[in-house]
Amino acid sequence: MMNQDIHHVIKDPVHGTMQFSSQEDSWIKPFIDSPLFQRLRHIKQLGMGDFIFPGAVHTRFNHCLGCSYVASQIAHKIGLPDEERQLVIIACLLHDVGHGPFSHAFEDIFHQKLIRHEAWTPFFLADYRQPEFFAKYNKRNPQHKLSEEKFFQIEEMIMHKASKKRVLADIVSSQLDSDRLDYLLRDSHFCGVTYGEFDFRWMLNCMAIVKSSQGERLGITHKGIGVVEHYLVARRLMTRNIYHYQKKLALEFFLIQLLVNLSESLEDYAPFATIKNTRLGKFLLQANAFNQNIAGGKNIETLKQDFLTQNYADYKELCDYDVFAVMKQLATTDSTHAAAQLAARLHYRQMPKIIRLDHANIKQAEDILADFKKQHHKDLQDWQVAIIKSPHQSYSIESDPILVVNEHGLVKPINEMSFMINAISDKNESTAFLCVDKLIFDDARVQSIIQKLSALVSSVERSL
Repeated sequence: MMNQDIHHVIKDPVHGTMQFSSQEDSWIKPFIDSPLFQRLRHIKQLGMGDFIFPGAVHTRFNHCLGCSYVASQIAHKIGLPDEERQLVIIACLLHDVGHGPFSHAFEDIFHQKLIRHEAWTPFFLADYRQPEFFAKYNKRNPQHKLSEEKFFQIEEMIMHKASKKRVLADIVSSQLDSDRLDYLLRDSHFCGVTYGEFDFRWMLNCMAIVKSSQGERLGITHKGIGVVEHYLVARRLMTRNIYHYQKKLALEFFLIQLLVNLSESLEDYAPFATIKNTRLGKFLLQANAFNQNIAGGKNIETLKQDFLTQNYADYKELCDYDVFAVMKQLATTDSTHAAAQLAARLHYRQMPKIIRLDHANIKQAEDILADFKKQHHKDLQDWQVAIIKSPHQSYSIESDPILVVNEHGLVKPINEMSFMINAISDKNESTAFLCVDKLIFDDARVQSIIQKLSALVSSVERSL
């Protein structure tokens, strides 16, 4: 009989010694050892973040392990039975399995981000939902077997759908979920900053099952209000200073422009013939066809599902290395094609210049830039001067508030018990900036448009 006191240890720079019982190890090990999950070792968590923060080379693999560990800790704290604990730690382990190269950045190759990583997730999960996998898994876990029904519950939690027991889904996806609790600490650590730090152990200590109109939910006791305030401020600071750091966003813009320009030329541009036959090349050809097909605005959902089904086999093999290989190949050519020029900027880290804009005047700035591009479209490429916007919200009351139970058993949304959280709730924050190719920055025409756009910022600041 398996000894439940034996712990399997994963040494982690964020959580220290992550201990999983032998039982938990048996629950997650079959998934971890699968090729689908091992692929996440080769997908960086923060896209192009390591070009700015050199330590940010951690991967989706690291994060998913950490998320699963956090889920196990929460499940133990609130007293979930084994069957439910098994479901949540597997769901948290697999929650990011659908990510493509460079994580969220890759989603921008599709028009209006119509295909996000979540859309691929059911296809990855379907690969696990096979009789052969279940048979091997259940042989290893005779007391806690996986069934179609149990795996369906796991998928529902990952896909943010209503679960039979909401408290389980909250551990996987909510404003207090394992995902956020891990990535804030992990991203902060690897970026070498303290913005994302908060007292995770005290947060865990204050977690509780609370009653609501929707049934039992994951919440906190009144003693945890302070740490949740700290946590939400940490999330805001990480968004503003890391996730939406302007040069990081600019580099990811270059990356997407590289892939989009490449996809549009692969079919007929002879110098790209060797790339056309690569796994990435084949996928980009199909992505370009999809973007063209949806331009008419008809049957979008059908076209989307057809694309996902037809291209999953290539997508599940893609990782950062596929993109880097093509990037290096393009960067070392003498081509004047936009994809080659962008590849060179990224490969040799020729950082774009950033000019801060005022979001209140963004429409006026976009109009000025559009006129500028019309005048100089023959001399300057569209990607060389662009406006990038990054809206975000620190905390939302409307979506699904964090619930607090006080010493008398009364449950309230946290914004009603925290002046600070109420002040930042449902507030849209936006930053905007001009991204300029370094190689044309000193061009007199470019300096002229920069002065016009900078004047908009100055005029706003003078009126304050």
